[in-house]
Amino acid sequence: MALLLLGALVACRPAPQTSGTSNATLPPTAPLKAAAPPKAPKTVPQPTNIQLLWSVPEPVLSGGQISRPLVHRSLTLPLSTQQVSQVKTAGSVDLLRPALMPLYDQIEARKPRELRFFRQGKRWIAQAQTGWKVDRAATEAALLRAVQRGDSRSALSVRLVAPPRNVAWAAAEGLAYLGTGESSFAGSPDFRIENVRVGASRVHGRWVAPGAEFNFNASIGPISAGTGFRQGYVVTGNTLSVEDGGGLCQVSTTVFRAAFRAGLPITERHAHSYQVGYYGAPGLDAAVYAPAKNLRWRNDTAGVLLVQADWDIPAARLSVHLFGRPDGRQVQIGAPELSGTRTAPPPTFIADSKMAAGTVRRIDMPAAGAQVSVVRQIKFADGRTRQERLSSSYRAWGGVFAVPPGDARLRGVQ
Repeated sequence: MALLLLGALVACRPAPQTSGTSNATLPPTAPLKAAAPPKAPKTVPQPTNIQLLWSVPEPVLSGGQISRPLVHRSLTLPLSTQQVSQVKTAGSVDLLRPALMPLYDQIEARKPRELRFFRQGKRWIAQAQTGWKVDRAATEAALLRAVQRGDSRSALSVRLVAPPRNVAWAAAEGLAYLGTGESSFAGSPDFRIENVRVGASRVHGRWVAPGAEFNFNASIGPISAGTGFRQGYVVTGNTLSVEDGGGLCQVSTTVFRAAFRAGLPITERHAHSYQVGYYGAPGLDAAVYAPAKNLRWRNDTAGVLLVQADWDIPAARLSVHLFGRPDGRQVQIGAPELSGTRTAPPPTFIADSKMAAGTVRRIDMPAAGAQVSVVRQIKFADGRTRQERLSSSYRAWGGVFAVPPGDARLRGVQ
């Protein structure tokens, strides 16, 4: 019995498994792991911004021909995922209008601006600026379609508002370049530079109808600190005073030179009492002092004239350009002819209470006196010729220095 029981016990044990050797056993089997679930595919987020795009023509006049290059612009409309969902559900972009209105205002801030000429290399081109008005219905219909499709771009519809004096009008008028006047204000004090800039801005963009007269003083208007002009030194006799608008003669001189070189009739022009160093060669200056002295010239062409001014402060250059309907006239201007030249006398010294003892400041440059004439010859398309002589009389001028009160030079001691 014992043996049988023992055998039974032995028989109940699992038989050892061998592999090549009788006593080698395998390590215990590792527990099985559950299989990882498959990864869900990544979702592509809906666009939360939409670019509003528009392209419009901006006509250009060059060499009498009109081209219409496109101007491309865009603005971003920010959208949340929730807004996208709401628009799709509602089938309307009404809820986006608070975000759209500032963009519409930004676009419509561009207003029509009448034609101006610009230099492009050796040529002049003309360009106006159209105003922009958003077509809200068309824009919002396109925007709804873009949101429903999940697009990131949408067309914005713009209606163009042309100014009355636009490129097509200029081409019909036959407007082209007629002539330029130039001058240098190098060495001018700050107040004078500012007055040149302000004065030039007042004549810039002036239109002169056929047969009408350009009036410089009327174009400038009132001269005061309230109208943008600064005060500066003015010498009257031997007295130093401060007045608004010193330097305006730089502008009138440059306007005069443009009209003179374009062959236009000069109806009023005054030479300075002495040669002014800023103006270079004598005989082509134009003094103004409202209301006694003015500069006026007449548009005797068959078309309207445009006066444009540009100033380069770093280069200290002022230019005035005239544009109108060319009629074939040819203009020749001779070199200044001088006679009766007189040397400059000693300078004048005048007191300035703001100056410290021992200091001195030059107010005006010396200049020789002379009689100067300049001949202009105009040949018209029909063969007529007109010759004019512009005469100027300049007194000798010693220049002016400002010194503090009590300076010995004020008593004539040099």
